[in-house]
Amino acid sequence: MWISVTLQADADKAEALSDALMEAGALSVSIEDADAGTEAETPQFGEPGHLPTALWDHSRVIALFDAAAGEEAFRTILLEAARAAGFDEVPPFSSEAVAEQNWVQLTQSQFDPIRITERLWIVPSWHEAPDPDAINIELDPGMAFGTGSHPTTRLCLEWLCEVVEPGLSVLDYGCGSGILGIAAGLLGASDILGVDIDDKAVEAARDNAARNRVTMRVQHSAEPLAETFDLVVANILTNPLCVLAPAIAARVAPAGRIALSGVLESQAGQVIEAWAPHLSLRVGATSEGWVRLEGERRAAVR
Repeated sequence: MWISVTLQADADKAEALSDALMEAGALSVSIEDADAGTEAETPQFGEPGHLPTALWDHSRVIALFDAAAGEEAFRTILLEAARAAGFDEVPPFSSEAVAEQNWVQLTQSQFDPIRITERLWIVPSWHEAPDPDAINIELDPGMAFGTGSHPTTRLCLEWLCEVVEPGLSVLDYGCGSGILGIAAGLLGASDILGVDIDDKAVEAARDNAARNRVTMRVQHSAEPLAETFDLVVANILTNPLCVLAPAIAARVAPAGRIALSGVLESQAGQVIEAWAPHLSLRVGATSEGWVRLEGERRAAVR
């Protein structure tokens, strides 16, 4: 058994309180939007090196304690942490018991099969495929990004369903779990390369490709890359997409096509401008505040 304690804190003290709770002996601490689920809820988006400058105006700090230590112990920790964070007294809080659970089973219950299109599904290994006649990618949540649930991944998968034809070559730049390259392979692409900056993603993509019986090369982004591809897809983030524009654009073969995602609607213009010297991009689709940018390279003149 554990005790979960939820404290209210304004943005200027929430992080300090979180750090103080960990220092004082809490098993874990998280910070959430206290207005979540209301009209005042405030989404926060950030990228590595460009994180939001402040937390939510009204934050909720949730700390977990070992129930075996007793109520007096966690109240002592709360008081010590509150004072260390600059509070005169412990801020308003509530507590509840958290029972031991089958966390694997609980986690699995949160991931159901995902229908991308009529012909493509993402199916966790513990589920039966809802449509055995469709293309079913077997994929479990893991260390690398990409399960099909995020709007940016769905936007890229939908694009692949539209453009992949048998025999085409595909580059998945920032492959994460390998989901996009795997989908391309199952849709008929014959030469697929996944590239990622993270060693764990490279390993995950290789494992997931093997599980789905897709022949897919995977390499670290530090390795040389001089090939060009019929289709290039990059589902990463706005800042890397802008910085890497020359390198990624150069991988699009003559008459090739490209799709970029991981871009908020408000950031689309920034990416289009950064790519203008290399390829002309346009908004191809939107979903839940995210966009898919698309472009083509002109065919070689004979």
